[in-house]
Amino acid sequence: MVQVIKQGILFEKTPIEFESSGVLNPGVIQEGNVLHVFYRAVSFNNYSTIGYCQLEGPSKIIKRNKAPIIVPEYEYESHGVEDPRIVKIDELYYLSYTAFDGINALGALAISSDLIHWEKKGIIVPQLTYEEFNTLTEQKNILNEKYQRFNDQHHLQTDSNKKVLLWDKNLIFFPRKINGKFLFLHRIKPHIQILVGVEKLAEITDDFWKRYFLSFEDNIVLSPKYDHEVSYVGSGCPPIETSDGWLVIYHGVRDSINGYVYSACAALLDLENPHIEIARLPYPLFEPTRDWEVNGEVNNVCFPTGTALFGDNLYIYYGAADERIAYASVSIFSLLQELKQNTIQNEKKQIA
Repeated sequence: MVQVIKQGILFEKTPIEFESSGVLNPGVIQEGNVLHVFYRAVSFNNYSTIGYCQLEGPSKIIKRNKAPIIVPEYEYESHGVEDPRIVKIDELYYLSYTAFDGINALGALAISSDLIHWEKKGIIVPQLTYEEFNTLTEQKNILNEKYQRFNDQHHLQTDSNKKVLLWDKNLIFFPRKINGKFLFLHRIKPHIQILVGVEKLAEITDDFWKRYFLSFEDNIVLSPKYDHEVSYVGSGCPPIETSDGWLVIYHGVRDSINGYVYSACAALLDLENPHIEIARLPYPLFEPTRDWEVNGEVNNVCFPTGTALFGDNLYIYYGAADERIAYASVSIFSLLQELKQNTIQNEKKQIA
């Protein structure tokens, strides 16, 4: 098994109102020795904004804003902007996040050229009811009881006229275009799906999504497979380009007598055709074991959302128990070697 070192808590909530209930799930963008950290900050009554912190090296805090950098502005995010992830493509930064209106949680996007001024592009994942999703995908016969369990959310309906939509979270862009096209991961439980590619984001329309769901099964890139991810999986950190493939650090969830347990997991996707899975660790990369991961706002959570690479050391930044931000490190060489021992091809040979 590959060795992971849990470095500890990076930083915690403060008495400042916007982050007085918790800090978690940071998006990280690396520029040389400097890390820009955009994190979910939770205030009273679970309203979230996005805070900003700057690190020198993997852990030295040199700046931490006393006010959020991104706040709710529109109805679709009126209850919070959550769980940012960030990449740089060409000359622009793409910060994806979950927009929550109190009922619906959907992937949205903001872009910037300077990490200070942000232009919101709105929700870019599908806005469908479960019934519409079911109608579009049923002919493929891929819907199982888990899709209904996780996505048929009539219990969320209130007296308001707001439509209950299919939750689509964990929107994460690949950090470069592939064959001139944008790609991103997103998650409709229990699987991780991939948008195979568009040249312009304006191509992502309601009609686009309707066509997408007609071949929905082809767009599933990672499915629950092992015991530690048996309930569902979800996108984690932006994919990391290596000579062996796209290294994807994601989260896997299993149900236990104490509720859900969230672990960090690792897989490799094909560089030029990343809907193809090359390899996957058959065990968690790391899971909740420390007190600050086991006990918190939500117990038993390691939720990876950002990475940075210093030499051979890959630092993974994650939300711990939905209350604080922690980080761990692993040799990226060792991790890739371990993954190459657990390829899908090797697995097929062993079964045969």
